[in-house]
Amino acid sequence: MRRSICVLVSGGLDSDVLLAELAKQYSCVWPVYIRQHLVWETVELYWLKRYLRALHSPRIKPLRVLTLPMEDVYETHWSLGRKPAPGSGTADAAVYLPGRNQGLTVKAAVFCAMTGILEIALGSLNHNPFPDATPAFLKIWGKALGQGLASPLKIRAPFRSLSKAEVIRRGRDLPLQYSFSCLAPKRRVHCGRCNKCAERRRAFREAGVLDRTIYAKR
Repeated sequence: MRRSICVLVSGGLDSDVLLAELAKQYSCVWPVYIRQHLVWETVELYWLKRYLRALHSPRIKPLRVLTLPMEDVYETHWSLGRKPAPGSGTADAAVYLPGRNQGLTVKAAVFCAMTGILEIALGSLNHNPFPDATPAFLKIWGKALGQGLASPLKIRAPFRSLSKAEVIRRGRDLPLQYSFSCLAPKRRVHCGRCNKCAERRRAFREAGVLDRTIYAKR
């Protein structure tokens, strides 16, 4: 049993399953959610808190919500709700958020340095095409952050070789109905029209697991 790890959680399928799995391997798991003032975050946080209550693991510490606003550089980006979100027929590249992993891991690294945590985990999967999610980048980036903070740090992506369907199969006994992955939520439910909703539906079908998600648009 290893000691402590910080998990960057978004409330999506990948980070939710990752959190539950790491709670079996570490004595203390610190879930960290970082608000960037993106359009879906209020709903995402609502479902993440429900998931954590349903998971009810004594090894998972209370959720820490940190902030790192991005609207001053994103300006008119679709993630702020000022343009339509990428639809169901778009490619993965359409949902790219510039500097996403860099920003999140900088804030998480400072949290880790202040609390004596030596590892950060995030839920990147095998189909992630973005340069800030590659194993090579995360290895270099972890070393750089650790050096700058004078505190050893390793960034892990344990699911980097897995597809979303494989992650769903691994977490099929978890309360995945409380996970959330939508770019344009309707009140507190998935819109059913965006890129991430399409990806979610497809992954549940491929996994052969019942999708209990509520979608505004079936």
